[in-house]
Amino acid sequence: MLDNHQKNIAIFIHLSTFSRFIIPLGNFIGPIILWVSNKEKSEFVDAHGKQAINFQISILLYAIILGTISIPFFIFNIFNNFDFIDFNGLHDFHINIGKPSPLLYIGGALGGLAILGFILELVFIIKASLKARDGELYQYPFTINFIK
Repeated sequence: MLDNHQKNIAIFIHLSTFSRFIIPLGNFIGPIILWVSNKEKSEFVDAHGKQAINFQISILLYAIILGTISIPFFIFNIFNNFDFIDFNGLHDFHINIGKPSPLLYIGGALGGLAILGFILELVFIIKASLKARDGELYQYPFTINFIK
């Protein structure tokens, strides 16, 4: 039978991923510390800790892949029309806005996908915390099980 302490630890494991907004790599450090210090005490906490850490590693991997794909589109677009701003002194300043490159649209779509992924990540973390509060196990979607 689960007691409130086990549920609270599982909730804090999921919510500790938000510490990345304060501490660099806090989304890994917080859950790992809570999980390692409590995994022997409860199977419930162990399962939630593994899920939270696997999800954060998966999100990092997806962000690296998406960034690796999208950054070249922005770089090629910048160097495509290098004369974007013509500065010939303070008296003759021109901004030349031409037709945007299709590469900018592809890079923008990938950036929009990254924003959507970030919003979904926040939703999944909150949903996992609520499931832990109710004493249920939550399987994050799109998670690669690195820690079994």
